Amino acid sequence: MKILILIGTRPNFIKVTQFKKCAEKFPDMIISIVHTGQHYDEKMADVFFRQFKLTPDYYLNISPASPNKQIAEIMMKLEDLIVEIGKPDILLVPGDVNSSLAGALFANKAGIKLGHIEAGLRSFDRTMPEELNRIITDELSDLFFVTESSGAKHLKDEKRSEQAVHFVGNTMIDTMVAYNTEIDESLVLKNLQIESGKFVLMTMHRPATVDNQKELGKLIDLINYVTKKYKVIFPIHPRTIKNAKEFGLYDQISNNKNLICTEPLDYFAFQKLIKECAFILTDSGGIQEESTFRQKPCLTLRPNTERPITVDEGTNTLLTFDLAEVKAHIQMIENGDYKKGSIPEKWDGKATERILEILNRR
Repeated sequence: MKILILIGTRPNFIKVTQFKKCAEKFPDMIISIVHTGQHYDEKMADVFFRQFKLTPDYYLNISPASPNKQIAEIMMKLEDLIVEIGKPDILLVPGDVNSSLAGALFANKAGIKLGHIEAGLRSFDRTMPEELNRIITDELSDLFFVTESSGAKHLKDEKRSEQAVHFVGNTMIDTMVAYNTEIDESLVLKNLQIESGKFVLMTMHRPATVDNQKELGKLIDLINYVTKKYKVIFPIHPRTIKNAKEFGLYDQISNNKNLICTEPLDYFAFQKLIKECAFILTDSGGIQEESTFRQKPCLTLRPNTERPITVDEGTNTLLTFDLAEVKAHIQMIENGDYKKGSIPEKWDGKATERILEILNRR
């Protein structure tokens, strides 16, 4: 059985690290990983591949461009690759990024079976590009590998075949479990001169927050509040810095002695920060799941989430970007009144193995 896995961005690298290792149990399986090259540089890709000892088999070397051009280029280069190496029995695409959508469209037109890892997740917010990527990818998929019960429910509501939907767990958790020792050994706390439990981890990158002067001003007000008591570690996107300068807000960032802005961090360092922080402030997706697995308080400043199990069972809370509301929840965390949460079913480090067992049976 020839299995091709398409990855394009850092969140997707994290979801596929255990496939080749687990495939050693299935001697008739040949797994090849294709990297589109969207995030191909030292900080965004190389360091991840080195840490995971993961070498993609093929690189498409996609050029920086608009989403339309990138999706088109991925499809064309995938076609050239398939001509060279032959059709796989199935193409697997993780997540909800543009490479996921491109792979789904290509598989449909090339007559290749498609499996979607993280299928069925929905935010019901079509202003988010990721939501449309998820919907279209699922529309074109033959097999659905689900991380949480909401995904199975959405696929059932959308009339997908029950035989094609498989609740396997979360392959991103597989990576956290596999590399737990390396995460513990990270020297990031020493390097940043911070103490366990005495800092806050922040990730904010969505355009609605950082591309708008009013919203970015609110974010800086929140940072100013939190840094009165904690160090704040903020891996900051260059676009955020650029916007802060344009809006005349950059001095408030650069002059804050308790705000530590970093470049993109390697996987082990970032996971160590999740594990050791007091709590998390974010508008991101995957960190909601990682914090739930670590049972670490996470305040997500978004009106919705495609990962509701992190709220219903985990340690995540959705909040509007209202400073008084955020302060109230921080107070709950500090007082010990914040929910404890639990680790969701099948988030046990064995999701990848379950996916391969299903493919082997089929």
